[in-house]
Amino acid sequence: MSILKKDPISLMKPEVVAMKQQAIFAFNARAKSMDHVINMTIGEPNFPTPEHVKEAAIRAINDNETHYTVPEGNHQVLRAVSGYLKKKYDLNYDPESQILTTGGVTEGVFSAFNAILQPGDEVLIPSPSFTIYGPDAKFNKATPIYLDTSKTNFKVLPEDLRSVLDAHKKIKIFMFNYPSNPTGVSYSEDELRALADVLKEYDVFVLSDEIYSELVYNGKHVSFPKLLPDQTILLNGLSKSHAMTGWRFGIVCGPKDIIAQINKIHELATTSISSISQAAALEAYANGLDDPIAMREKYQERRDVLYEGLKKIGFNCPVPDGAFYLFAKIPENLNQDDVQLANDILDNECLAILPGSFFGVGGEGYLRLSYAVSMEDIKGCLAKLGDYVKLHSQAAV
Repeated sequence: MSILKKDPISLMKPEVVAMKQQAIFAFNARAKSMDHVINMTIGEPNFPTPEHVKEAAIRAINDNETHYTVPEGNHQVLRAVSGYLKKKYDLNYDPESQILTTGGVTEGVFSAFNAILQPGDEVLIPSPSFTIYGPDAKFNKATPIYLDTSKTNFKVLPEDLRSVLDAHKKIKIFMFNYPSNPTGVSYSEDELRALADVLKEYDVFVLSDEIYSELVYNGKHVSFPKLLPDQTILLNGLSKSHAMTGWRFGIVCGPKDIIAQINKIHELATTSISSISQAAALEAYANGLDDPIAMREKYQERRDVLYEGLKKIGFNCPVPDGAFYLFAKIPENLNQDDVQLANDILDNECLAILPGSFFGVGGEGYLRLSYAVSMEDIKGCLAKLGDYVKLHSQAAV
């Protein structure tokens, strides 16, 4: 029998109790509970981790490298990360003081927000956006400010950025993600420079989530800290570039004094990340520079097939510059409630596609499709979606 006089939940942190389960996970769980579903929901590469990376991890286990490392990460790994970022993006980070290893970008965002935000602060989030940013802000008693990009081809324009920063004086963080999840949109160097020119006039941190930096289809990815190093905290990792989602290896990079503060939260959250994941990461960063190329080429083939197929059945969407998602506008002759529509498609066609509104303001009336799946599944998706449109377009509400 409980000795508590109050409901235990009433004693817990209100910000946590108020949180809802991530809708994308709940929808995906429903899809996985059904038989014979083509699942286009989760951003999970369907490629295996490269063999040489797996072999490095196995060697580490056999060599008993199974103990704590220092919280910021094994310094051999940090040096490899520094060299990789220099070769790939011409970034100069001191491995001894400006790089921190984290349990994926998710922990990187969490630790950075916890280190920076105070109650009453605001976080500017271009929307639609990845689903953790807003809840992370609220957890820290900060207010997410969503900038709707649906009218500007899902890009942040410098004049809109300035307008929001002028209107909201308590913005402490600009949470920037490109190539974008869920839209696949990215930015040219000129577009990024225009944003940097605005941001340098404000006392605002830029958290630049560039986890899809190696999945850019046209041109070369330009990293935001190259343009605004003193204000930018870079978030990246190996989940998407090297098909290593389960290894939970991320990096946070930035000015020395800022990284030192974020590391304090990281220590509390994790002590240090897995030594085996670090051994795998060392191999990926040191000897796997070209590993993403073959995967990127396959993703581009799948993107093109899915994009053309969606156009033929009436879905319009921007051609993704990167990542592996298509953000498709629901045709006018179908139900415009994206949540109802996605659930109906799942029930009737055994096809799982995420509602755009799961990704926040500006996502209403869209569907997000992940093409990090086989070409067979992409063709099956198009066949099922085509059948659904034929059967239900006349009954649209």
